[in-house]
Amino acid sequence: MELSDELFMAQALLLAEGGIGHVAPNPMVGALLVYKEVVIGRGYHQQYGEAHAEVNCFNAVQDDQKHLIPKSTLYVTLEPCSHHGKTPPCSDRIINEGVKRVVVAVQDPHSKVDGKGIQQLIDAGIEVKLGILEAEARFQNRRFFSFHERNRPYVILKWAQTADHFIGNVDSTRLLITDHEVNKQVHQWRAEEQAILVGTDTALKDDPLLTNRLAPGKSPLRVVLDFNSRLPLSLHLFQDGLPTLVINHERDDTSGSVQYIKMPKEKNSMTDVLSQLYTLNIQSVLVEGGAKLLTSFIQDELWDEMRVITNESMLLGKGLASPNMPNQIQPSAEIVIGDSRLHYYYRST
Repeated sequence: MELSDELFMAQALLLAEGGIGHVAPNPMVGALLVYKEVVIGRGYHQQYGEAHAEVNCFNAVQDDQKHLIPKSTLYVTLEPCSHHGKTPPCSDRIINEGVKRVVVAVQDPHSKVDGKGIQQLIDAGIEVKLGILEAEARFQNRRFFSFHERNRPYVILKWAQTADHFIGNVDSTRLLITDHEVNKQVHQWRAEEQAILVGTDTALKDDPLLTNRLAPGKSPLRVVLDFNSRLPLSLHLFQDGLPTLVINHERDDTSGSVQYIKMPKEKNSMTDVLSQLYTLNIQSVLVEGGAKLLTSFIQDELWDEMRVITNESMLLGKGLASPNMPNQIQPSAEIVIGDSRLHYYYRST
């Protein structure tokens, strides 16, 4: 592998990050056009339904440099699409621009692509180099890969706990564990996912908004599990006019901004819930429920990330215990914000 290929692909991956929270259910993609070690065009997929990274990259080339496009290498973080969707195939645009060499980080797992874009380029006489920073590219689009390879959304479990591992008071009154800075971080996480999920008890006791009002971007679809229809209509989830999905065993209709999805009574496992979200084309879900809901995902091994916030200066002594961590799992990264420490855990799949 040429060192320059790796360096330019790393730049393309950084570009792709600009699409997080804006392009789902499409993947994040970045692209660079490079002529003799000089970048002449760059672009990324900015908004779902709009131009893809390759198109934005070509369009960014200055008029006095367009003649260099056929002599340049195109770096793209995901295999170019080869089918008509909301936009024309990127593989056609690459061929029409006369590019002779394309470097791709990872093959697209989508059934409509899955190697077809690469083969189309090869059939057109273009040199294709595949697998440059493949692991990094897969991680960046881990939500997309989970959805298309495992047929379920990517699941992120999140909770805040005291230094002695409690998440709430014994009497279920609300316990403020995190400060404003941590809350801003959590709201940024919400803006990056398609859906946010809580259970009946959390909705009843906390009456949460579940929006990302402290961070820019679109709020996620709010999903609440209310199998036995216990939730009153006075909750914020039903009164603020924002989209909410209620998974239950009784209703299958829509009331204003609230959609009720009826699941058979024998289907109440987290696998069933994720299957339902998959049919709705939801690629990622942030689970912010209580210990019971979080534990269900952990025990069923239906999680991909855990983000655990610990207020290291708060001791409760007694209360509602935080979920038990899986055996032998170690944090992959940590961030300190004020009195809290954020640990990131990733499950091997």
